[in-house]
Amino acid sequence: MGGVDLDPVVTDPEHYRVVLENARVRVLAYEDAPGDRTTPHAHPDSVMITQSAVDRHLTGPQGERDVALPAGAVVWLPAQEHAGENTGPAPTRALFVELKEGPAAPAPGSSLGPG
Repeated sequence: MGGVDLDPVVTDPEHYRVVLENARVRVLAYEDAPGDRTTPHAHPDSVMITQSAVDRHLTGPQGERDVALPAGAVVWLPAQEHAGENTGPAPTRALFVELKEGPAAPAPGSSLGPG
């Protein structure tokens, strides 16, 4: 990442905080108010769980887009870099479960699920 730390906890500590971390995942809590903006930051592959409705305008190397999600949405996010703005009428709250490693190989003898 060009020597620049794009960790959202570093770039936007007023919005992101670590609520759990171990060898496999890091969970971030995110909060903002209408009109708040974040600086450019990066996320690895992640799952986002919205705790409130989300209305955001995102800008990144891939372009710009608007995102609207209801409270309680669970969304897969591939690794990405962006900056965002809360374009909605209310504060945003979400959790990000960031993956620290690639897909795990199945354990020997493990099943594919209920038989």
